[in-house]
Amino acid sequence: MIYLNYLYFLIITILGFWFLYGTGIVVQHPLDRHQQMKLNGPESLWLLTFSTGLLAFSARFFSLDLMALRLFVLEGLCVLGLLVSKKRSTNLPVFSAAMWMYVIYLVWIIIGCFYSPSVTYGIRVVLKYLYPFLLCLFASATVRDGELLIKSGQGAVLVGITCIVFLFIPGLSKLVPGVFWNGTAAAINFISLMVFCLTLFFFTDAKKKYFFLTLLFLPPCFIWVFRTSIMGSIVALGAFFFIKYRLKSLPILIAIGIAGVVAVFTIPSLYEKMFKKEQHVTIEQFREGNVTMENVNTNGRESVWDNMMAKFYEPHKAVGSGTGTAQYYMYTNSGEFGGIRIVHSDFIQMLCDNGLVGLVLYALIALFIFLHSFIVYHSTDDVPLKMCALTAGATILGVVATCYSDNTVNYSMATLSMPFGFYGMMLGLLQKQKEQG
Repeated sequence: MIYLNYLYFLIITILGFWFLYGTGIVVQHPLDRHQQMKLNGPESLWLLTFSTGLLAFSARFFSLDLMALRLFVLEGLCVLGLLVSKKRSTNLPVFSAAMWMYVIYLVWIIIGCFYSPSVTYGIRVVLKYLYPFLLCLFASATVRDGELLIKSGQGAVLVGITCIVFLFIPGLSKLVPGVFWNGTAAAINFISLMVFCLTLFFFTDAKKKYFFLTLLFLPPCFIWVFRTSIMGSIVALGAFFFIKYRLKSLPILIAIGIAGVVAVFTIPSLYEKMFKKEQHVTIEQFREGNVTMENVNTNGRESVWDNMMAKFYEPHKAVGSGTGTAQYYMYTNSGEFGGIRIVHSDFIQMLCDNGLVGLVLYALIALFIFLHSFIVYHSTDDVPLKMCALTAGATILGVVATCYSDNTVNYSMATLSMPFGFYGMMLGLLQKQKEQG
């Protein structure tokens, strides 16, 4: 049944080309079910692409990895979407300081391919970083209306709800093997959906609906006991309220932090996964500052990190050992780490591949997006633009925080596409505001 993913992939790809080069589609208005709105070709493709990031279509036939093919096709569609958008509406992609920083980062990791032990793995890594960049540019050239922003987010929320249904109802996931991303990627995706629903709670009249949906997307990371996603959710919520209320958010931030600590010590499954079994860590010890990384159970990650850092970062701290080095070594020497084939930390992988320069450049991208979103939110009265800025700024910090101990970049179609997609839409709405004076 998993090979049906090839059919699903073919259908969604054909739909993408049909939407892009067709006359457009008519969809229900996002805020009034009695109204409809007409989308042109690029807008139709954007709605389809942004809404379906959780669809992985995972399958492998001999050496053909369908997910890799889907990533390549999506990048191609983004480029074609930029060209069609320019031709039909003369809309050009919008560059900001963050996007120029992303260009510098891409150039840096491409240079890293030239001294990598495996150019093939280097190119694979570049493509994973390239997708959020292209998606952001496509959004900035395509999205000029707040209605499309909301409709795109609602589409992603609908797919997210469907994913939860299939992943949580016992046995149901067997009907669609490989269609959705795994729980780790889904949980990171839910961070963005939670923030978007919280934004709609504050800015629309359907408060009960979006309050419920906000709560719907928060528990999965706790139920699955994904510590990285829990951390990302806490960071995203903190960023959300800081953007919205600035320094007035301090009591809320403290409350969120306390709630996170209490959850660790009161939820048995989370406590057992957080700390080493031979150590009994109490909340009093934490309050007194007597809890260190020696008490934390990293599930073997720390050993892998130390090993990889010693091999590939320490000898070349500034530039690393070449783009793709970490993945190449892990795949070809998985027996060294008990069969583990991934580093389980994008930050460590950045250091090993592209050194301190690479990590700093990527951190600056996230920081610039957050600061830009913060400035835009407090410098405009346009509601859709404020909504987009609030969502983009909060999600970028929450999702990038998960890079600390997860493979967020590997799942970029489902994870990084969300904050960069929202940021791209913010750039497009901001450009429209500038053009209107």
